Amino acid sequence: MNTTLATFEKDVIEASRLVPVLVDFWAPWCGPCKALGPLLAKLEQEHAGKWQLVKINVDENPELAAHFQVRSIPHVIAFADGQPVDQFIGVLPEGQLRAFIDQLVPNAPQVQRQLARAALESGQRSAALDHLKAALALDPGFDDARLDLIECLLDDERTDDARSEAELLSPKTTQGIDVRYNTLKTRLDALDAAIELPPTDALEARVATNAGDLDARFDLASAFIARRDYEGALAQLLEIVKRDRSFRDDIGRKTMLSVFDLASHRPELVAEWRRKLSAALH
Repeated sequence: MNTTLATFEKDVIEASRLVPVLVDFWAPWCGPCKALGPLLAKLEQEHAGKWQLVKINVDENPELAAHFQVRSIPHVIAFADGQPVDQFIGVLPEGQLRAFIDQLVPNAPQVQRQLARAALESGQRSAALDHLKAALALDPGFDDARLDLIECLLDDERTDDARSEAELLSPKTTQGIDVRYNTLKTRLDALDAAIELPPTDALEARVATNAGDLDARFDLASAFIARRDYEGALAQLLEIVKRDRSFRDDIGRKTMLSVFDLASHRPELVAEWRRKLSAALH
């Protein structure tokens, strides 16, 4: 594929969010380019969609050549996730070129996870779930893909399925400091607690009667988290922080941090409550 300044964003930046893209800066008069170009094309065909080759004629696109400081050709720049990540100048022997590409190309489970991300972005939730399950079939220890799956299942209100998947996570994730796991665990715990909790109005009445009832406040926060009322949850959790940092091993503050991640789609809300938490801690 050939690209120009007008199509570079689509052909390279956007495309590299799905698979790595190798951009070959070349010119018709360049002898070494004539050796490298067919080799790159052959390897692209061999990899069957795992990466893409995009060619830029530097004579016709001097702006792109100048932007990427291309002074000698052939010059190949590799893009992944919208960013340049590696490059080389000149013609590499085929073995070195294969090694260069192998470092960029994700393995099969990673490819499935990337396809799931693309499916979610286009609203194809069922296809996304299928890709994540395929990734885990290839690599059952691929915790990042399993966390993606748990998040999707929770969004679809398939709590039991999400809980079953959470039990399959490796100890390195569940026993370490994994922000995504802790965030999803907060959500799961809140959903579990909500099943056994009294009605919200009863908890609110307990808090109104006794403002220092931190158990009632935490139960109320859990109920709010379960129904994604993150502002309501943060209000109760902040009050716990203000009244007793030692309550249940600082659970108020820790849970607020997880709620910030859960509410990341509302940056203004998160920023407001981060400021409030910071003020309470100083």
